[in-house]
Amino acid sequence: MSTPAIDTWHQLIEDRNAAGLDDILADDAVFHSPVVHTPQQGKALTKLYLSAAIMVLGGNKFEYVREVIGESDAVLEFTAEVNGIIINGVDMVHWNEDGKIDDFKVMIRPLKAVNLLHGLMKQMLGQMG
Repeated sequence: MSTPAIDTWHQLIEDRNAAGLDDILADDAVFHSPVVHTPQQGKALTKLYLSAAIMVLGGNKFEYVREVIGESDAVLEFTAEVNGIIINGVDMVHWNEDGKIDDFKVMIRPLKAVNLLHGLMKQMLGQMG
């Protein structure tokens, strides 16, 4: 099954094009980080976190390996390799009636991958302001 929100998300990842996030994120989007306890609310924060993730993970043997897609939800399992550490993760995505992503949750394993990404994301977010 294919959906415009997920198709566009895949293209953004492939192109490493964070600017395209404006077109697919809802104004009330919420991002759930694997390391930050509180949800990051609003389009601007969601875009910031997803932009950093695209830069940190994109191009590092990042690949979606399994997808389960429904009418308004998708679970996308991915793998990547960063600094010799194999990362296994899941993106849980929901989009609204307008086809805009309004909820994006990331889960990562194993623990050493979580710790590595925590540091790299913190550094990238700091660079992005």
